[in-house]
Amino acid sequence: MKAKQVRPAQKLLVAAVSGIVCSIAHAQQVPSTQDAHNDGAAVPEVMVTAQRTASLASRTPLAVSVVSGEQLRDLGAISPADIGPRLPNVHIDQAFSGLRVTIRGISNNDTTDKGDPSAAFMLDGVYIARPAGQSANLLDVDRIEVLRGPQGTLYGRNTTAGLVNVISNAPTDRLEGALGLEAGTYGRRKVDGVINVPVNDALSLRAAVSQLRQDPFLNNGQGTPHRPGMDRDERDARLSAKLKVNRDAALVLRYDHGETEGNNDRIVPDTNFFNGVAAGKPVWRDSTTEERLTNSFRPPNMTPVQGWHDRRARGLSADLSWNLGPATVYYLASHRKLDQAIRQNYYYRVAPTVALGVINNYDGHNEQDSHELRIATDGSGPLSAQAGLYYFSEDSNTSYAFQGLQPVGLPPYYSFPLHTQAESRAVFGQLTWRVLDDLRLTAGARRTEDDKDRVGSTDFQQGPVFNPATDRRQLNAAELSTARTTWRLGLEYDLAPGALLYGSLATGYKAGGFNDGCVAGTSALGVTCPAAAAVSESALYYQPEELRAWEAGLKSRLLGGRLTFNASAFLYDYTNLQLSGTAIVSGAPRILTSNAGVARSRGLELDGEVRIGSNGRLSYGATLLDAHYVSYNPTPAVSWGGRKLDRAPSHVYTLGYEHRFAVAGGELRAGVFARRSAGYVITIPSQLLEYRIPDHATTDASLRYQPAGANWSVLGRVRNLENSVRPTIIDSFGMTTPSAPRTADVRLDVRF
Repeated sequence: MKAKQVRPAQKLLVAAVSGIVCSIAHAQQVPSTQDAHNDGAAVPEVMVTAQRTASLASRTPLAVSVVSGEQLRDLGAISPADIGPRLPNVHIDQAFSGLRVTIRGISNNDTTDKGDPSAAFMLDGVYIARPAGQSANLLDVDRIEVLRGPQGTLYGRNTTAGLVNVISNAPTDRLEGALGLEAGTYGRRKVDGVINVPVNDALSLRAAVSQLRQDPFLNNGQGTPHRPGMDRDERDARLSAKLKVNRDAALVLRYDHGETEGNNDRIVPDTNFFNGVAAGKPVWRDSTTEERLTNSFRPPNMTPVQGWHDRRARGLSADLSWNLGPATVYYLASHRKLDQAIRQNYYYRVAPTVALGVINNYDGHNEQDSHELRIATDGSGPLSAQAGLYYFSEDSNTSYAFQGLQPVGLPPYYSFPLHTQAESRAVFGQLTWRVLDDLRLTAGARRTEDDKDRVGSTDFQQGPVFNPATDRRQLNAAELSTARTTWRLGLEYDLAPGALLYGSLATGYKAGGFNDGCVAGTSALGVTCPAAAAVSESALYYQPEELRAWEAGLKSRLLGGRLTFNASAFLYDYTNLQLSGTAIVSGAPRILTSNAGVARSRGLELDGEVRIGSNGRLSYGATLLDAHYVSYNPTPAVSWGGRKLDRAPSHVYTLGYEHRFAVAGGELRAGVFARRSAGYVITIPSQLLEYRIPDHATTDASLRYQPAGANWSVLGRVRNLENSVRPTIIDSFGMTTPSAPRTADVRLDVRF
């Protein structure tokens, strides 16, 4: 009789259970106090602020991944999108509209001023609302903390999937500085520097600057002389000051400024990767990397123009902490601005076999303010608690204008001038009770109230400026208030000094919103919404996205800290999952968001590190993920129940190794990291399209040399040794953003 085969996923599950049992046993035998007696061979402990107070990552009852500033340098990471492959069940993609974060299969496609993410992005604890404002160069970063799972209690709305928090280095009381120089393929050249100056016992200053340039990854096959996209020309700076107000109070002020000049034509047609798109059944096709990165689309209706992108982002924040003894008071305030001007060439498919060239001009101005007042006890007694108040507001003035849609019956100019406002208020608290020395219970809740409104129009124009005598205007006007209470219940148990078992039940909330259009009879801007052009309230508004999540995990340090083993299992139930896509409304294309019914995400994550001998370091990871719709009808006659969510591979394996060698009176570090991912899908529900990305692997390698006692080092890096590319984003028109090809560079670091 033929033996029954065991699937890889089942093998991994068996191995995970065995590993958990073994880790508990070993943790009970080898206390973590031995970490201090292993001659520095233990895996270093990392401090995080994932729960808004400082704690060791190994003692934090959350699924949190940490990437240090040193690791970012070794990776050559220049934006958050570069760290996604290193994180369990995380995709961070750089689209032409900004950063796109997917955690455990949950993401958001509406990056306009009316859309909200499912995973929040923060800089030094400040929520940054617009995806375009999240793409800045990683400058003088201490660490990045990525929290997986809903964080609705301590961090608030729009964190149903999790959050990414980039934490910069604060000024210190040491005189120090650093300079870095890079040169590599595709004309990559970068210079960055930092200097820290203690002015006196009370005041320290820190300044960091960076300039990065890179030639385009894409090739222009359109027969024009224009420069293609996926290039970079960025300048970033941050000034920080730390003032010790008194022995118990400190204030950190930060001002950051970033400018980008480049080309936002980051796209190629989806047909560069797939056959059968016109038939509605895309099939992956073989091709070379060079062909995939070449945009050879020649529009039948126009000649492409030179694209460009000018972005200017700046922010000011004040972070005050005041230790009152039994408790510490925190106040964090921020004001941020984002200005963008873009001209972009679209690949715009209007029918299965017909694509047009469309020019998009965008002008956007966003301002946001946030304030948070929080108090946290020192945690010395059986009870520890924190509570606070939060306020956020955003004001956006944007204008989208499109040219080239005459073949579908639209006038020469089709534009959207819009003014959007958003306001959020919250009160929150969390309490942890130490029931026993080894057992702790946590309960927390947050009440959030959101208000959104937008006034604008859809203009059908004969020229670049609206003319009331010849042009037609349709009203876009809506306002919505939503509110939810999110909560969290948690349990922690110290199985042994080196093992933490935790579990939680938590809820998440993402604010509702609205689409383009108006309800009959509405008036604004001197325009009335006629019944013929109106939309129903059910089509205009979409409801909040909500989540209930179960999670259990284990964090352990074994063999005197030489081995770490982390495991987490989770089950999410989503209701009213928000999905966005393009649809035709009143004969014109518009982005529409709707609620997708019910979705479920469940999985298992394993990761850790092993110290091999005194010079070797092995990192490992494995994930299982089943993220699918339970019930969803993209059209009334079609059900997608049971289909997978986007960017949710069933399994991913990672393995990295670094070894130190004594060479020529110095130290040589050689490292390699490999990632193997199962296939996944990117879907366009409004068109019933499902693009399947096949299994793939990527490998990075690095080599770093530092002479003994020297203040300089040199680092060589190669990313994507396979030189394979795949789609990271595919939109409703067929515009596809590819991943980066193989790149290599050399970096020189000097410290003083």
